[in-house]
Amino acid sequence: MSQSLPVSWSSVEVAVPQTPVQAEKLSNYDLVLQCQVGHRPEKAVFAELMRRYQSHVDKVLYHLAPDWQDRADLAQEVWIRVYRNIPRLNEPVKFRGWLSRIATNLFYDELRKRKRNSSPLSLDAPLSLEDGELDWEIAAETPGPDEDLSTREFYDQLNDAIADLPEVFRTTIVLREIEGMAYEEIAEITGVSLGTVKSRIARARSRLQAQLQQYLDGK
Repeated sequence: MSQSLPVSWSSVEVAVPQTPVQAEKLSNYDLVLQCQVGHRPEKAVFAELMRRYQSHVDKVLYHLAPDWQDRADLAQEVWIRVYRNIPRLNEPVKFRGWLSRIATNLFYDELRKRKRNSSPLSLDAPLSLEDGELDWEIAAETPGPDEDLSTREFYDQLNDAIADLPEVFRTTIVLREIEGMAYEEIAEITGVSLGTVKSRIARARSRLQAQLQQYLDGK
């Protein structure tokens, strides 16, 4: 008489066919997680990450350095740093803030090297990564055509007002109001005291309010 033997399912390995991840269907959080798999991000997944966050990088750099003609080159360097370091990001949910800090730190690095001569990069060149190249597009710095004319005019005035601020005021107000950084983070990045950061932000807000109020009163 035959006897049945108990089977432990924990000891049975089921081979599940692996299907390629469709990056465009992933949430932002899962997309970052996928970019952390392996030693370097998979090309298609990283391309989708760039597509979703390129406008944010351009926005940060535009407000920090509105008169710099090489912002596109800086944006490219931001993504190279992201590609190299994203596996070390401990809190993927905070990717956007981490990306902002990379862009800001790069801005300060370049600011300190402005006196040095360096050959410019080609704006048409693809982003060179260790496992190939990616073509990338620069997002528009102005609102889209579907936005209300008055809204576009207001943001034009706001951008002009921010650009007219002295550099130290412009940087602190951008880090606080646009990137949403804490006062302590701003103090650490800019290398000044917490009191100085608060003072600069207050003065920047006052100047912006005065300029924008003149615009609103003229409507």
